Amino acid sequence: MQTLHGRRSPERESDEEEGWSRRQTIVVLATGGTIASTAEGPAGMAEYKVTESIDALAARVPGLDALGPLRCEPLWNVESHAIGNAMLLQLAERAGRLLADPSVGGLVITHGTDTLEETAFFLDQVLDSPKPVVVTGAMRPASALSADGPLNLYNAVLLARQADAGGRGTLVLLDDCVHEARHAAKAHTTALHAFTSGAAGCAGQVHDGRVRWRRPAPPAGSKRARFDAGAVDALPRVDIVYDHQDADACFYAAAIAAGARGIVIAGCGNGSLSPGAQVGARRAAQAGIPCVRSSRAGAGFVSPLRDDLGRGLVSGSDLNPQKARILLMLALCAGADLAGIQAVFDAV
Repeated sequence: MQTLHGRRSPERESDEEEGWSRRQTIVVLATGGTIASTAEGPAGMAEYKVTESIDALAARVPGLDALGPLRCEPLWNVESHAIGNAMLLQLAERAGRLLADPSVGGLVITHGTDTLEETAFFLDQVLDSPKPVVVTGAMRPASALSADGPLNLYNAVLLARQADAGGRGTLVLLDDCVHEARHAAKAHTTALHAFTSGAAGCAGQVHDGRVRWRRPAPPAGSKRARFDAGAVDALPRVDIVYDHQDADACFYAAAIAAGARGIVIAGCGNGSLSPGAQVGARRAAQAGIPCVRSSRAGAGFVSPLRDDLGRGLVSGSDLNPQKARILLMLALCAGADLAGIQAVFDAV
């Protein structure tokens, strides 16, 4: 296990030898979410509203300024379930510009946890920079007793300072755990330890002011963006249809009529499709709309079937439906045909 230190040790000569630099600025790009919200009272954990600016949040985190130069920049102040495709492109464009600035050493993005995994996965696929990108948030509003936002923000900035955090793609930092965006998923509605990396396990942990990696950093230059969001004016519509017993094909018809260019099926078990879903997928195939077989199970790979491509279907690897939607949108933007879309999912 590799260990990098987020604070100076007596035997070290400089912060650069610690694996981070005080000279470059870490930019905190704020989008809102629970971390920036307040409730009616200190015990309120629901029905809160986004009220706090990122500057106010940062000012309440002791020791944050001691980690080195920091700049806070508000982008939006919304709940994450209000974020749409156009906002994802805006975020990626701004993040890319910041990462291209030689004075910027890394990026922290504050975000609501409801759709944090989707945004982090999107950024992981489109940002092409060796600098650390860390997405963080909170499960409790800023007004709550034992609010988790301040420590999450501190640890996210600490993580963004680590040299070994670069080249790992977009990272998610919550409740002391470092997750790779590829694997991070919200698995509990309200618990502080709501995020998991499933069978992959978390990439690291922040403990006592130190980042302890569970996996070594990949070789330099091995993690590259797979899609160029800068060439995209708008993301295509992709809908998710949840399968279940006695499901009806009407939802597929509605998606097709609404202009969907792709459909993700949250299938049963190993991506199995109910009779109604099979009818819906056939209708989509006839309209030239690819359907990705994902799973509502929450863990495990969806096995590819011999007749998938012939039925207009793609097996969705182990991506949950919401991440499969992100990847399908990007594959469609890249002009991939059905076999090409399957190759994108196979390589994720």
